[in-house]
Parts: sequence; C-alpha cells; structure tokens
Amino acid sequence: MSFKDKVVLITGGGSGIGRVSAQLFAAEGAHVVIADWNEAEGQRAAGELNEQYAIVKGLSTKAAQARAIAIQTDVSKENAVKELMDKTRQAFGQLDVLFNNAAVILPKPLEEIDEQSFDHVLAVNVKGAYLTIKHAIPLLRQSKGSIVNMASLNGLVGQRQNPIYAASKGAVIAMTKSLALDFAADGVRVNCVCPAGVLTPLLEAWTRQQPDPAAAMQALNAMHPLGRPATSEEVAQAVLFLASQQAAFITGVALPVEGGASLGY
Repeated sequence: MSFKDKVVLITGGGSGIGRVSAQLFAAEGAHVVIADWNEAEGQRAAGELNEQYAIVKGLSTKAAQARAIAIQTDVSKENAVKELMDKTRQAFGQLDVLFNNAAVILPKPLEEIDEQSFDHVLAVNVKGAYLTIKHAIPLLRQSKGSIVNMASLNGLVGQRQNPIYAASKGAVIAMTKSLALDFAADGVRVNCVCPAGVLTPLLEAWTRQQPDPAAAMQALNAMHPLGRPATSEEVAQAVLFLASQQAAFITGVALPVEGGASLGY
C-alpha cells in the first residue's frame, strides 16, 4: 500500500472529489484527516471509513477510529486553520500529504458579482490554500511530504461567465509553482490538478436547475472530446499519483485532467 501509515489532510473532504480522495488514500493505508466547513458531512465521511476498516480488520468500530477523523474547519479563518493543524498533530503526530481541495464557485458575469461574493471566493479558494500551507509546512518539512492543490482548467484557459472563479484558480496555479521553488530544498513537492467538468453532486444539481437539463448535460458532454465529464474518482486518482512516490521527481506541475477539453483546432 503506497500510503501505509502516512497521514493525509484533505480540505473539503466531506463530499465530492475530497470524499472520494479520502476513500482512495485510506485504501492505500493512509490515516485521513477530513477538514470540512460542513461538520455533518465531514463526520459522515470519516465514520464511513472507520466502519469500513473496522470490518476489514475484524475490529470494533472504536478500535478503528484512528483511520479517519473529521474536523470542522473554515479554511478562510486563520485561527480555525491553526486549530486544524494542532488537532492533526495531536491525533497522529505527523503530516505527510496536504490536499487543498476546499473551494466555492461563482458562475456569473462580472457585472453581476457583488463585492461580498468576490471576497468570499478569493477567501476560500486562494486565502484558504495560503493558510493551510502556511500552517502545515512545519509538519511537511519534517516528513518531506507533498502538497496537492485543487486548481481548474479555468485557471489555465479561462471560461465564459466565470471570471472570478477562474481568477482564483489561476492564483492557485501561480502559488503552486512559486511554492514548488520555495520548498524544493526542504524536500516538499507542490503540484496541482486542473480538471474541467467533474460529475460531482454539485454539478449534477446545477444541471437539474437549468431550463433544459438534458441540453445542459449534452453541452457538458460536448465540451470534452472524450464525450463526458470526469468522475470524482478519475480526478482523485490524479491527486494520489501526484502525492505518491511514483511522482517523486515531479513538482510545480499544473496537471490537466480534462478529457481533452483544452484542445481545439
């Protein structure tokens, strides 16, 4: 198992790509810290992992509690992030992988975006990554660990009617590359993944809310030359790869996981 006895912290780990990533890391032997603003979703995700691995090992659920823990966290608040790192250290004594997955979206034309919404997107998507890395790096230096940031194809090529989200993900990509240089001497690698459409519960809900859900889904499929959006697991597998020793000589990379959506003629 490629992450046996490693400790992985996943922000936004209660749902979507974060939740699937937690499952895959745990399957590879990791202990997982699930940080999510939604306490109920985080606790449910951790509970599922603890039940699963108690059954696999023939243990009581109580005996398997160290497999995963959930910590309610607003990544845009420094005190909350400090507490998250303190609790991670207290629970496991180390940190090997930080997966910055927490994010919010804002698909609106620029002139319809109010200042409060602008601030919120930047606070979660950019400030959140800055704060978690700032407070995780002492532990990651000790383990010579790895950081994987969730960026987006939007941050590489832009997207119509989604300027602030695209700007936030462009900032994450630039931060990833700069920190890869800063932390290379410490043996800490920093990479990011850049998906296009991903069939998460959030995206499925968005398509159902459109005036013509079937047409919206058809357009979403047509955006990707492979004919469909990614699954959460396909993106999560890319995260695992970048965090693993298989990617030991890879740092500063913004990896598109987008079914060819960036290609054209």
